[in-house]
Amino acid sequence: MSDEEHHFESKADAGASKTYPQQAGTIRKNGYIVIKNRPCKVVEVSTSKTGKHGHAKCHFVGIDIFNGKKLEDIVPSSHNCDVPHVNRTDYQLIDISEDGFVSLLTENGNTKDDLRLPTDDNLLTPIKDGFGEGKDLVVTVMSAMGEEQICALKDIGPKN
Repeated sequence: MSDEEHHFESKADAGASKTYPQQAGTIRKNGYIVIKNRPCKVVEVSTSKTGKHGHAKCHFVGIDIFNGKKLEDIVPSSHNCDVPHVNRTDYQLIDISEDGFVSLLTENGNTKDDLRLPTDDNLLTPIKDGFGEGKDLVVTVMSAMGEEQICALKDIGPKN
């Protein structure tokens, strides 16, 4: 055995994996799948039976959960696909900064200041208008594979 000490430079985070494997044949519509390294919500699944010695193949059509782009993939049904861990969390909106970042209140009372306003006008307009009117707003933040984005809005009434 060597007497030298080994030093390892760790470039990975200690957190859990961003995805988990799942057999392609078991992934259903409205589930999640990783296509081209993007987390997607499955909108269509079709399975084709191939020839005598071939694998049955699953054809997935998914919509990227962050940018709304449509992606497709074909995988043998017996092979594993990556499925993203998707979390949804509600935060209370505290402030909107000039440069488009939002300040959110977490459940333990801390603030979260690293999220931008959504680019989707259907969400952006009611968030800005509601905040301008002084309403208490709760935003839903979806996170997957190290990305986070505001995906929904709830109005919980005027500020007291």
